[in-house]
Amino acid sequence: MTSLRLPIPPFTAETAIQKVRAAEDGWNGRDPSRVASAYTADSAWRNRDAFITGRDAITAFLGDKWTREQDYRLIKELWAFTDDRIAVRFAYEWHDDAGNWFRSYGNENWAFAADGLMRERHASINDVAIAPDERLFHWDRAGVRPADHPGLSDQGL
Repeated sequence: MTSLRLPIPPFTAETAIQKVRAAEDGWNGRDPSRVASAYTADSAWRNRDAFITGRDAITAFLGDKWTREQDYRLIKELWAFTDDRIAVRFAYEWHDDAGNWFRSYGNENWAFAADGLMRERHASINDVAIAPDERLFHWDRAGVRPADHPGLSDQGL
């Protein structure tokens, strides 16, 4: 029996925003297995130039990503939605092993199965080098973005 991953399609503006925030919170937790559990077993991704299929590949990809992209902090914002699809814009900040900081900007297109698991994810991402004093995303490394922390539009991003 399949369990539901709430909210499920068809989406309303309210449930699409809930889905986006749940995804943001999950990714900010940086637990590859937990994040991968939000996707169908055969979920298909395009992430930059990588094409990934299935939870095991997603878990491995995310483990590698968060090893390279240290002190990762992400903000997502709903862009548009239909019955079973959501478009998101996002930005995240991180640094590499040498301490160089980046802000990565992008957009994602998501398609969901009836049970609320994501079955497709298409992400386009660009990295911009930033100085440490240009960082905008400040919250506890181990947690999700606090409710009172400004979102992308609030910060003019």
